[in-house]
Amino acid sequence: MNSMEPALRANDLSRKFKNFEALAPLNLTIDPGEIVVLQGHNGSGKTTLLNCLSYLIPPSTGTVEVCGFDMVEQEQEARRRLVYVPDVPRFYLELTAWEHLRFIAAANSALEGFETRAETLLRDFRLWQVRDQFPHRFSRGMRLKLGLLLGLIRPSSILLLDEPTSALDQEAAQLLTEKLLERKQAGLATLLSSHDPALADRLADRTLVMVEGKLQSE
Repeated sequence: MNSMEPALRANDLSRKFKNFEALAPLNLTIDPGEIVVLQGHNGSGKTTLLNCLSYLIPPSTGTVEVCGFDMVEQEQEARRRLVYVPDVPRFYLELTAWEHLRFIAAANSALEGFETRAETLLRDFRLWQVRDQFPHRFSRGMRLKLGLLLGLIRPSSILLLDEPTSALDQEAAQLLTEKLLERKQAGLATLLSSHDPALADRLADRTLVMVEGKLQSE
């Protein structure tokens, strides 16, 4: 891998559901250390784009590369470098919040310093007192916080976030902003969708707009 490779690159990416073109063919490049904010009305295609970039939903056409690694041909290397947190994270019924964090860290060879990092994140986002509870008992905001922490507890070169502040209180939203800016300073990239123009003002190096499945620059 060339160290100058983009953090994320999509070529001719599209998605059709039968005869409906949910995502028109597009090209997208995100560089290391760049924060890109994706805006658009509900149903405009933002979530479809994020799902296709992460291959949660396979695109109908096109390719995705993460740090130069193809998401199909070199899937293991690509997925090691990409994290996707959907707007409604899903969890294992058998694992507590703490066990989720440890599981994700272990799966990504990130157990060094885990206890300190996990405690800091949980305390910062006010989940420390419920660390031994099961996420299915959490409020929507608490589940979103835990989903974000699962994305932050492991290393990644590109972080994809779908409406990450939609269920967060103001304090948690500000803290997430700080975490994303720290990632930027470390040369790590983020692509996030948001309806919040203030969030885009604080974070975005570049803003993209989805309109009826088509990607446009602001």
